[in-house]
Amino acid sequence: MATQTQPRQAQTRGAEGAGSRGLAGQGLAPTGTVHWNLIAPELIQAAIRLGEGELADMGPFVAVTAPHTGRSPNDKFVVREPSSEHDVDWGKVNQPYAPEKYAALLADVRAYLNGREELFVEDLYCGADPAHRLSVRYVSPNAWHMAFVRNMFVRPQRSELDEFAPNFTVLHAPEFQADPAKHGTRTGTFIVLDIAARTILIGGTRYAGELKKAMFTVMNYFMPKEGVLSMHCSANVGESGDTALFFGLSGTGKTTLSADPE
Repeated sequence: MATQTQPRQAQTRGAEGAGSRGLAGQGLAPTGTVHWNLIAPELIQAAIRLGEGELADMGPFVAVTAPHTGRSPNDKFVVREPSSEHDVDWGKVNQPYAPEKYAALLADVRAYLNGREELFVEDLYCGADPAHRLSVRYVSPNAWHMAFVRNMFVRPQRSELDEFAPNFTVLHAPEFQADPAKHGTRTGTFIVLDIAARTILIGGTRYAGELKKAMFTVMNYFMPKEGVLSMHCSANVGESGDTALFFGLSGTGKTTLSADPE
């Protein structure tokens, strides 16, 4: 694995290439090592080295996400700002978040990530159709979470990575706890979407599903504006080219059915 050293941060080039020119676009200036677009075996090796989990019988990686073993919908917020406030159905699901509180939280999350000894970056596509997909950059101190998103989202071709230009950023700080008095959150856990800044902040929870669902929320906002119906389902294609859509609550088998080659 080749290593580049640049001012203020060490860049480790992954097996599928490095991302575009550093993390300045995400407002980050890391002081530690940044691992770009590592492939799954490298991420799992790093996760084990960092004590994030362990290998179970027959090889799957296992991590404990306690105290959160599921999503935290009551800790999810949307920044209330002029460009999107008239398009959001505000309420218990879409809780408004003050811009000044977001600015304080963003600054603290960036400072936290800048101080980590290692960061992992994955550049991915959310959506399979090039006409509608988003280019999203995930940044996290946890290797196993990046293995999760690398598995869940569409991976660019190796030739695309050097010029990858993210139009959405997810800053992930699972061990960072928000201060409700300072940051305006309900607890130390937060999932905050700023549509105008095209940024998502996630912290105070190790549950990996937040990384996936947060971007699904983004797609549910943008796709109807492009005349695309967004649905909570999976799909499969039959032998004659017919398509089946699988609807159901979480854990009822949508992904399993979509992945069945028969």
